[in-house]
Amino acid sequence: MDFEGLNVAVTGAGRDTGHLLATEFARRGARVFAGARSLSAAEETAATTGGEGFACDLGDPASVRAFAEAVAARTERLDVLINNGAPYLHGDLLDASDEDIAATITAGATGTVLLTRALLPLLRASARPDIVTLVSAAGEPGQHRSRAHPAFYAAKHAQSGFTEILSDRLRAEGVRVISLYPPDFVQRGERVTGAALTAASVVDCVLFAVGQPRDCFIREFRFEQV
Repeated sequence: MDFEGLNVAVTGAGRDTGHLLATEFARRGARVFAGARSLSAAEETAATTGGEGFACDLGDPASVRAFAEAVAARTERLDVLINNGAPYLHGDLLDASDEDIAATITAGATGTVLLTRALLPLLRASARPDIVTLVSAAGEPGQHRSRAHPAFYAAKHAQSGFTEILSDRLRAEGVRVISLYPPDFVQRGERVTGAALTAASVVDCVLFAVGQPRDCFIREFRFEQV
């Protein structure tokens, strides 16, 4: 797949899946704007992709605005927004502090909404805009297999509701809104039948969806549980 000339913003790009997403889009010719809570991590990703890195703390509305403004200062359009960043929280309801619970929901839910809103004018300026959100199977109704904290479930259900209504309202404009619902997955591993889902496989799904012709609106990726 060739993404030459596309402008792509990736949140949570400082490590793991976000770093891999930024790397793979850049390898295919895209210009990548990498956002991460740590500026140094974003800049490290940018150094490997040839793009640009910025601080983007999804739990801080001012940081979200600053990231969107930095992207807008460097380009008149954004072709792909990948909402990857969201803090994971493990355990049961009593296992986390008030601060950790608030941070999980604020970054995963509110941060996603605010950043998408801030970048929507740039996306509307594109001839082929895509909004891709890595939700999680924890955002599926009735799915209880993840050992994530209930606050993480809450954040992911909020993301799911947000992307569902956004898909409905933006489709007429040609904006594709694509949601992925992977189960808990590993960063590295064998990509064989029966093994745990890998980050590389999740990233391949993103690349596939973004690479489809514009008459193809893939709304969701749902994954079988191992």
